[in-house]
Amino acid sequence: MAQTFRAPEIIDIARREGKVTVEGLAEHFGVTLQTIRRDLTELADTGRLERVHGGAILPSSTTNIGYEDRRILNNQQKVDIARACASELPEDCSVFLNIGTTTEAVAAELLNHRNLMSVTNNMNVANILAANPNCQVIVTGGSLRRSDGGLVGSITTDTIRKFKFDYAIIGCSALDDDGDLLDFDIHEVGVSQAIIEQSRHVFVVTDHTKFHRSAPARIGSLAAVDAIFTDRPVSENLQARCDAWGTRVICTQG
Repeated sequence: MAQTFRAPEIIDIARREGKVTVEGLAEHFGVTLQTIRRDLTELADTGRLERVHGGAILPSSTTNIGYEDRRILNNQQKVDIARACASELPEDCSVFLNIGTTTEAVAAELLNHRNLMSVTNNMNVANILAANPNCQVIVTGGSLRRSDGGLVGSITTDTIRKFKFDYAIIGCSALDDDGDLLDFDIHEVGVSQAIIEQSRHVFVVTDHTKFHRSAPARIGSLAAVDAIFTDRPVSENLQARCDAWGTRVICTQG
């Protein structure tokens, strides 16, 4: 296919310039914007690029892409994941939602749930759930990460350890094929570990792009998780591991 011979040059341009844009590549190759968007999607699906607003960048194992770019990436897939996850949350329960654009999508799907007690270290989640009059919203406190509205640090973990949650909804920056959940911020990792320890049931929500990424800090393993909600099937190796651990894989694709 045409993308096969464009791909190496697209990667080369990304290395030279730090980013490629849909419009710039369309002009460079003399093809349509739709064709370039398809090229970039295929490259992102194989982990060779990461989509951002208007184009793509080279993937990094040490820094995350910007929050605003993450908000709009795979938006419909995140909504589908969020609906599947929210459908398994009963009313009359306590739930923790951590930092992430997919957990924010879950919060939006909980606006009609009744008698929830929601605890979060995500200011965006708190603002979303404030619109549900049947939901008590508790914010952990901590050091504000202005880039995404997250709260992290010792105050955050100390607050989390005062609770025992019925459910935890957590995201991650990357998912290794061995089932390890990874993140870029070591301070956020400590928070996520505390959430898992203090929860009776743990759900991970993540779209397929996290399968092809890497990050330096380990949160834990899917072995400690009850279910993972995603938009595409995981690898055969990871599926076998999840089966052995008793971790359900809920895929919204199809």
